[in-house]
Amino acid sequence: MIRIGLTGSIGMGKSTTAGLFAAEGVPVNDADAVVHDLYRGEAVTPVDAAFPGVAREGAIDRAELARQLAQAPERFKELEGIVHPLVRAREDAFLAAQRAAGAAFVLLDIPLLFESGATGRVDVVVVASCDPEIQRQRVLARPGMTEDKFALILSRQMPDAEKRARADFIIDTGHGIEEARRQVREILVNLSRGKRSGNNNA
Repeated sequence: MIRIGLTGSIGMGKSTTAGLFAAEGVPVNDADAVVHDLYRGEAVTPVDAAFPGVAREGAIDRAELARQLAQAPERFKELEGIVHPLVRAREDAFLAAQRAAGAAFVLLDIPLLFESGATGRVDVVVVASCDPEIQRQRVLARPGMTEDKFALILSRQMPDAEKRARADFIIDTGHGIEEARRQVREILVNLSRGKRSGNNNA
């Protein structure tokens, strides 16, 4: 079973790309979705203990948590220390289930794949990327997004150029959904043939 790690900076089309892999029949474990679920379950008590006041009606109020983190960005590491082990446990369970089911490929959608040192948990790394101006337009069009929020998020993410340099495959999402789909299919063909690296746009 080949473990594909997918990452990409905010606004680069990573989630859409994950959906394209899923459409090709690849089981996907979405780390962000897992965190959302944990914020309604086992992460609530420890996160609220560390960040008092972020639990509302039995779930983590992500807006309040983001507000506290914006005031003290150095505490991101503390939050990660609580949440990452829980995310990893869910990931391990997903991998075990897919291995038992005989899946040829699985996709681990991990936003901070490089930053969190998760490369050792995957066999190949795919980076979703696009032109910086397209990224900027996409992000600033999101509800509630501001220049300051965008800057804070980017400050926590490895620069796109470095991600591209470290990728086994790059998917350029700036040319429409069908072109991205073509690139996804090409990666899966390459992996099926034993090719574990190479810029699929070349």
